[in-house]
Amino acid sequence: MKIRNKKFIYLISPNKIINKSFYNILNLVLKSKKVKFFQLRLKRDSIKKKVIIAKKILQICKKNKVKLIINDSPHLALKVNAHGCHLGQKDMNIYDARKILKNKIIGVTCHNSIKLSKNASIGGANYVALGSFFKTRTKKVTHRANIKSLNKIKKLINLPVVAVGGINDKNYKKLLLNKADFLAISSYIWNNKKLKPHQAIKNLI
Repeated sequence: MKIRNKKFIYLISPNKIINKSFYNILNLVLKSKKVKFFQLRLKRDSIKKKVIIAKKILQICKKNKVKLIINDSPHLALKVNAHGCHLGQKDMNIYDARKILKNKIIGVTCHNSIKLSKNASIGGANYVALGSFFKTRTKKVTHRANIKSLNKIKKLINLPVVAVGGINDKNYKKLLLNKADFLAISSYIWNNKKLKPHQAIKNLI
């Protein structure tokens, strides 16, 4: 499955979606036509609540021609008929996930590891995520990636690479120039102290 596209942003949701106004805000952000994937990443909500939220977001994603990716759970991705699922190294292995999701998109976190990236490729992943490239407050950083590891992995596997971690309007171009296919962005959009989400995304040209 080829998923390369001129849309270069892999947008990750806030950790919590409480306010109903989020859906209108998300729609405005996706209207920018820069987002290829939207990953729903809710760690603490119940399955029931995740299903409700995911179904609402799926409609917004479809309207804006964005792929909805569910974090961690192939079963939830299947239940809401999302476009795919993203797996961390502590989640279900890709072989079992593929049995559940069939031909849907599956991405795998590979940190900065050539070995993990190769394994993901062999297992049938549609993309790999590498990082963290920069300091980030979204999650605790235990692995750091750099341009050197990005270039090495790009040469060894024939899969799109999503660069992750602390990406903003000041550093994103360096990653694109070094052939990262997509940039995973969260805090810069949702927690920007100076700009509203739909304004922040306009700075990424």
